[in-house]
Amino acid sequence: MASLTIRKLDDAIRDELRLRAARNGRSVEDEVRVILREAAHHPPPTAATPPAAFQPEAADRRPRAAHGLPRVTLIIGGGIAAYKALDLIRRLKERQIHVRCVLTRAAQQFVTPLSASALSNERAYTDLFDPSSEFDAGHIRLGRDCDLIVVAPATADLIAKMAQGHADDLASAILLAANRPILLAPAMNPLMWNNAATRRNVAQLERDGVALIGPNAGEMAEANEAGVGRMAEPTEIAIAAEEFLRPPQPRPLAGKRVLITAGPTHEPIDPVRYIANRSSGKQGFAIAAAAQAAGADVILVSGPVDLDDPAGVAVKHVESARDMLRQVEASLPVDIAIFAAAVADWRVVNEGEQKLKKTSAGMPPLQLVENPDILATISKLGDGRPPLVIGFAAETEHLIDNARAKLARKGCDWIVANDVSPATGVMGGDRNTVHLLTRDAGEINVDSWPVMSKEQVATELVARIADSLMAKPGEKTS
Repeated sequence: MASLTIRKLDDAIRDELRLRAARNGRSVEDEVRVILREAAHHPPPTAATPPAAFQPEAADRRPRAAHGLPRVTLIIGGGIAAYKALDLIRRLKERQIHVRCVLTRAAQQFVTPLSASALSNERAYTDLFDPSSEFDAGHIRLGRDCDLIVVAPATADLIAKMAQGHADDLASAILLAANRPILLAPAMNPLMWNNAATRRNVAQLERDGVALIGPNAGEMAEANEAGVGRMAEPTEIAIAAEEFLRPPQPRPLAGKRVLITAGPTHEPIDPVRYIANRSSGKQGFAIAAAAQAAGADVILVSGPVDLDDPAGVAVKHVESARDMLRQVEASLPVDIAIFAAAVADWRVVNEGEQKLKKTSAGMPPLQLVENPDILATISKLGDGRPPLVIGFAAETEHLIDNARAKLARKGCDWIVANDVSPATGVMGGDRNTVHLLTRDAGEINVDSWPVMSKEQVATELVARIADSLMAKPGEKTS
């Protein structure tokens, strides 16, 4: 067929075709071609069942049926932070959230609809008077055919329009017509954020039930400007959006107090040098976040790491093994103690007050002494011992045999064993392969897990802990 002409269709079918074409960002003729192509590859419907393409409710079902994902309408405002919205699209999609973008006229001065469309794999919308979408009141649809509306960046102008009920462009019309939750990520100069008019507008929106994330403090795009006004980071916004979209998660550790250690320790040789290891702290931090998400009151004692503190977790930063032990003991009593830190086994007996120098006699002698064993110390407590003590075994050979020996030697209840040989990439990496060793009536059971991200390992470990607590409902905890 060289061409396609559509004639003599009744009004209902013609309107349905136009609606379907607009939703898919195609012309009516192209939409008919798609329908014919689909029909050629499927058996014809029976007389009792009209083709899905022409069922009036089919178009309303299409987004969820096609994606099966929660849906966000992302409104990108006109500020320098608009470039971060492109990363936000990626962060939302990483969380299995479908994104459809709307760009204000000012936003298009910073990012293009083509960029937003390419990243979201959806048409990007810009015009309130777009004939291809407004024949069916597209601004109403965009405000309701979703589960959440995110505005990032939310400029002072856009916030003012929302607070006053303006609707003179597509973004403000969507926000006025919306019957879905709205999450704003404000971004503006600190003086604009602190202006009395902006404060009134924000207060009004909060009274109206609009949620905000940020703004954060930091340097501005303008030279020599700093303060509160930076848009929240894309990951922060994506996490907040996910909390709106996902059903409430069970909180099996609610009411429990959990202590976690993470990261390396640094044992000073002199003011410049120290003994350490390659631990990144990622696994321990992931466990802390998972325990907090499960409802626990979490204390994280961390050695020196390059990681942000998990939200909602009380973090105590330490340097040496002795510092870590002091903070651990100060945090007791707890219900569960998880020792994921890679504590240095030795330290020098006499720390140099000044930087040690090379001499003609050669290297200055370093006498080493064993550090306190934090896991064994807590495992062998009498009064005040946590009911569940979990250690980690980081090994490079004979993994299970060494983990069994450690479980018996340390006196803990469980051991999480992992191979940290350089070839595995576990130390400092994002993935882990662990084996969980537990005691059962004097026997040691080994449960080997597949390769997972460290976040998945953390989630699974917390789930196992919750299961073990439920299995012993009468057990007394601290």
